[in-house]
Amino acid sequence: MFKTLQEAKRYFKENEITMLDFKMTDLNGAWRHVTLPAARLDEEMMTYGIGFDGSNYGYAPVENSDMVFIPDLSTASIDPFCEGVVSMTGDVMIIDVPHNRPFDQYPRNVAKRACEYMRETGVADTMIIGPEFEFHIFDSVSFKTEPHCTKLDIDCQEAYWATDEGVSGHQLPKKAGYHADLPHDINFDLRNRMCLLLEDWGVKVKYHHHEVGSPAQEEIETEMGEMTEMADKTMIVKYVIRNTADRYGKTATFMPKPILDEAGNGMHVHMLLFKDSKPVFYDENGYGQLSETALHFIGGLLKHAPSLCAITNPSTNSFRRLVPGFEAPVTIGYAMANRSAVVRIPAYAKTPNKKRFELRNPDATCNPYYAYAAILMAGLDGIKNKIDPHANGWGPYDFNLFDLPEEEKAKIDGLPKTLDEALDALEQDHDYLTVGGVFPERLINVWIKRKREEVARLNRIPTAAEFELYYSR
Repeated sequence: MFKTLQEAKRYFKENEITMLDFKMTDLNGAWRHVTLPAARLDEEMMTYGIGFDGSNYGYAPVENSDMVFIPDLSTASIDPFCEGVVSMTGDVMIIDVPHNRPFDQYPRNVAKRACEYMRETGVADTMIIGPEFEFHIFDSVSFKTEPHCTKLDIDCQEAYWATDEGVSGHQLPKKAGYHADLPHDINFDLRNRMCLLLEDWGVKVKYHHHEVGSPAQEEIETEMGEMTEMADKTMIVKYVIRNTADRYGKTATFMPKPILDEAGNGMHVHMLLFKDSKPVFYDENGYGQLSETALHFIGGLLKHAPSLCAITNPSTNSFRRLVPGFEAPVTIGYAMANRSAVVRIPAYAKTPNKKRFELRNPDATCNPYYAYAAILMAGLDGIKNKIDPHANGWGPYDFNLFDLPEEEKAKIDGLPKTLDEALDALEQDHDYLTVGGVFPERLINVWIKRKREEVARLNRIPTAAEFELYYSR
């Protein structure tokens, strides 16, 4: 929003901005914030930042947990949910002598370092990505986990199960919500409001619509942009969607699989590379009009897909979505316009500057900075080692993979079925992430440790479904 401190301070005065809200990202990809009077922002703060204790953010222990946040003026925007507040994100440094140094585990720093490494390779100078945001809007949700009581109750007036509650009668059948119109699409005005607020914050919206899931599953797709910038905007999208729903008396979730036997929420990531403003992925005569470099990038994604899942799908709930029958990928392969492949080449993207592919397994429980950086590093490894996806038996699969006979399916590599399997893969396969100093080894180790702890805790909790199956046996 601002290019200079003077421009920012002038804006604060003219628009009665009284407070600045600095947004920092923790290990899991959640925003935390610290707020100060706008008058405090000066050249010293822009140079040396504001100090905070980073030991509670989840990262691997470092020799000094005292850190400083350096605001990025270009990310400034009025917070639509607060009075007289401008929000900013920025970078985190470790206090050192004689100069502070970037904290190598901080998510935004990892993403920026991945882009620097890309430029060092000479392959490209810019990665452009476009995430698709799928989510649910519920009227209310209540849940409880105690030794004597485990419960979950979701209220959604749009869902098929609400027809016995004296509502409109226009509820959608199961898995029949794709592009549903009024009066079925009861959150239409709410999504419009979300999109207008995103536009005000500088996040350009491509379109929005009702998704497949009957119980108010929604999608907002944004225009593509530079990788680190889009990681910033991913954080903004989640913040705006959740807070707008809250203002309307509802609740929004990006959980990959909140509803049994309904479509889950993915975050498909479209991607393309440019060098000297020229597209790297286009070849008029290549498969899907993709260049050899693009196919090698795909090869890297497919080779490292199991370990990538530990970063792009980092929740146990992620793997309840990655099952057959719900338009989510379960096999490792690529194809033109085939939504059952983990890498899909959209047939509608035909011009050189738009020629791209999408990775379909990620979901929004990920830390977007780590996820986008890991995707880039896997692709660059594929280019470096000339990994041919066809030669490795990963396609192209120009048919519905779910329709294959079981004996043929067994011959195709599959994505991990659990978070534990994905973490096993990350333990065995992460050298492509650490090259160039992009992902510190200690960050990967603490990530695996904390995710193992999540899995172990959830594995100890009896579920209602287990009572249904085993109580009388």
